[in-house]
Amino acid sequence: MKILCVFGQHNYGDPARGLGYEYTNFIPALKNLGHEVLFFELWDRSAYTDFADLNRQFLQAVEREQPDIVLCVTMTTELWIETLQLARQGCRAVFIHWNPDDSWKYKQNSRLLAPAFDVMATTYPSAMHMSLGDGFDNFVLTQWAANSAVMAKPLPATQCTHTVSFVGSAYGNRKEWIAGLKDCGIEVACFGHGWPNGPVAAEQIPEIMRNSVVSLNFGDSGVVMQGAVPTRSRQIKARVFEVLGAGGLLVSEHAEHLEEYFRLGEEIVVFDDIDELTDAIHALRTQPARRDTIAQDGHARCKREHSYEVRFTALLDVAIASRREHRATQVGIDFAAFEDIASRYRVGWMLKFLRGLLLFPCRLIWGRERGARAARRLLFEISWRLLGDKTYRAVGWPGRLFYHES
Repeated sequence: MKILCVFGQHNYGDPARGLGYEYTNFIPALKNLGHEVLFFELWDRSAYTDFADLNRQFLQAVEREQPDIVLCVTMTTELWIETLQLARQGCRAVFIHWNPDDSWKYKQNSRLLAPAFDVMATTYPSAMHMSLGDGFDNFVLTQWAANSAVMAKPLPATQCTHTVSFVGSAYGNRKEWIAGLKDCGIEVACFGHGWPNGPVAAEQIPEIMRNSVVSLNFGDSGVVMQGAVPTRSRQIKARVFEVLGAGGLLVSEHAEHLEEYFRLGEEIVVFDDIDELTDAIHALRTQPARRDTIAQDGHARCKREHSYEVRFTALLDVAIASRREHRATQVGIDFAAFEDIASRYRVGWMLKFLRGLLLFPCRLIWGRERGARAARRLLFEISWRLLGDKTYRAVGWPGRLFYHES
């Protein structure tokens, strides 16, 4: 099949942050399965003049390539719902959306985009439950996995060059975990955006994990709202499978459903607080034979059951079944209709005034760059709560007012 992958080449669309996870993992797996894979850049704002230009070029790519599958991973308001509707009406492709963060994004993102896609791939059983309650029948439960191209047998602990390492951006409470370990006498080699070592090339990440006696994973996704109560959400991160596939020994913050994929204490080691984490690291450092056994068993399980070839085989089977029900309602994409929709994507003086009203206090508090992102976030949080899926349409305020910050 011909598959058009629609996401970013780089993390958050920024080349300085290295190649993106989906770009380096999804595309090779789909090619390994024998599919023809094409790519459309979705996250790099510098590639387009505005969201109207991005959506227009997306439709042109779909019309030109005539794919069988369109696999999307959106971050915010990149693709308008109207654009997706026009694409589905005018081509034979099945549209799949991979939902990265449904532990906290389901209400503000996935449920609002769901009617515009044939298949919504979620990694969270809770999202499946909520989707059924909301009347959707197009959600499919899947999970992150490992890249088979970089799978390697674990090294013995005695041959590892790092004692403890962590690969990932320095956001949320990750700095607190690392500082807590340092206070306990454990130094962690950290790699990624926001750490002194900075980001590392994608091809270096598996080697760092394989050459570490212990590789850490933090499942916290930051503060989310449960009703009116702020709480912290723990996720099963892609890093869980990435470490084990690369041949590393994983010590991970516990997350719900993790035991459905690996035997805790036998294939991975988990913790809930700094004392448990410190004890686990000390035990693994002083018991290299036990450490090596856990690493080997975890890798074997990951290689056998948790590659992206396994994940996408199952997901594409669902897409093929969906395709039998999907029929284009017209020949070709209606670009005249799109231009009518795009004409609504404009910023008049009232919206410019609103932008200035939001920017001024945010920039006073957080500075020019971070203040603009904060203003956009504030508007987005208000918008999806009050306006629902209009947030993801051409008339949505966040995308119209904050293109570069979205």
